[in-house]
Amino acid sequence: MAKEIYSRLMSDPGGGDPFDRHLFACAVAMALSSPGESLTLGLGLSEECLAALVGRYFPQAPGLLSGLSLSGHGDAPLTIEEPDLRTLLLDYRTRDLIEEEWLAHIVARRCLGANHLWQDLGLTSRADLSGLMRRHFVGLAELNSRDMKWKKFFYRELCQREGVLICRSPNCEVCSDFGLCFGAEDGTSMLSGQPVAKPTLSDFAPDTIV
Repeated sequence: MAKEIYSRLMSDPGGGDPFDRHLFACAVAMALSSPGESLTLGLGLSEECLAALVGRYFPQAPGLLSGLSLSGHGDAPLTIEEPDLRTLLLDYRTRDLIEEEWLAHIVARRCLGANHLWQDLGLTSRADLSGLMRRHFVGLAELNSRDMKWKKFFYRELCQREGVLICRSPNCEVCSDFGLCFGAEDGTSMLSGQPVAKPTLSDFAPDTIV
């Protein structure tokens, strides 16, 4: 189902940057494929923000807004960490774009999933997620220079902001949990059901690359 939704969203002409459109189409497709979950809840976006996103990137798909009430609260946090994670991302926003506000909410909400973050975002590979971070939150991407798993990295950063000691090992190399933090994030795309590696940021026009 998710693959079909993604294909429909990307098949017609739309607005906005091509790579960002791909990112949003992946996330929308995944959220819509979760039974019993509204699109705003799945994305962590207010109804007003979702309407703006759809209007900019998927104007040919007004059905995404069916039954939408602008008085809703789809962006209400589901955990106490979610607002902090949104703030962390926005503190490192690259371009001061409204898309970065939308992505901060979407990434924070999809971090609540049980899979690798790139999978819960519906992306085609971890390279997509790295491309998202380099493009829109480059400061955080640079801080994650050792390529720690993104969920682990985000929550480590949040703990450090609060002065919470989360690791007692003197360095990562001697830590027994090294594989949990830095192991490969291979797997099957939840969007297509197949292990794929495209598209990534480099597959789009050169002027979209930071």
